[in-house]
Amino acid sequence: MIGYTTIGVKDLGAAKKFYSELFGAEVLVDVGRLAMIGTSMTEPKIAVCQPFNEQDPHPGNGNMVAFPGGSKEGAKALYNKAIELGATCDGAPGQRIPDMFYGAYVKDPNGNKLCFFDFS
Repeated sequence: MIGYTTIGVKDLGAAKKFYSELFGAEVLVDVGRLAMIGTSMTEPKIAVCQPFNEQDPHPGNGNMVAFPGGSKEGAKALYNKAIELGATCDGAPGQRIPDMFYGAYVKDPNGNKLCFFDFS
């Protein structure tokens, strides 16, 4: 259902590197102040951009982008990779809802909150 999600960043080059490496993906679209990163134009993507109004980007309070890990191990692996790439912990990997939801939370280098999850 979701085509892409856009987040604001200060350093576009660093953000493209962070998300490309995190997901083993590539920059599919690059129009200067905005780049879309993914594995296919027909699959959901993450877009990073310098805000149109030329003001500093800032993460919203309560906003978060969630990425499926495919399994608990996959969610934990994405969390660990994000930390290696410069993200900070915002909730260590663990079972959040018994027998239903496993999540791991980070803030990317720009402060955007990300969740890596598995429904299990």
